[in-house]
Amino acid sequence: MTLKEFLNQGRLVNHKTSSGEIADLLNTVKRDLRDAQVKQISTDRRFSIAYNAVLQLATLILYCKGYKPKGIGHHFVTLQSAKEILGKEYYPVIEYFDSCRVKRNILDYDRAGEISENEVEELIEEARKFGEMVKEWVKRNFPNFS
Repeated sequence: MTLKEFLNQGRLVNHKTSSGEIADLLNTVKRDLRDAQVKQISTDRRFSIAYNAVLQLATLILYCKGYKPKGIGHHFVTLQSAKEILGKEYYPVIEYFDSCRVKRNILDYDRAGEISENEVEELIEEARKFGEMVKEWVKRNFPNFS
């Protein structure tokens, strides 16, 4: 779906962000990536925390472009909207994150013990790389927010 379609459905709304709001999201990402590395927490929960870092980065992209997700399914809307905003070059990584969204839903709503240490480490690493890319994207496209 396109941004326009999400807007027409009321799944995205217009939003005016600020440098403070962007900084708050980046601080949440930093916290989540740190917390996801705490080995005393289950791999399921660490995966969910790392996924949340990704979700906040995708949200940041939407905020910079003047949108905010609304309602049920906002994780899906956020990732799909970020995919459209960033373009084809980022389709593979956003699709990977969307598969993580599905796994996270299973962990949170259906069953425990589904995630391996390798899956957690992979998501943390991909989230870190995505975070660096998003920071550069903001600096290049929205310098007033960086």
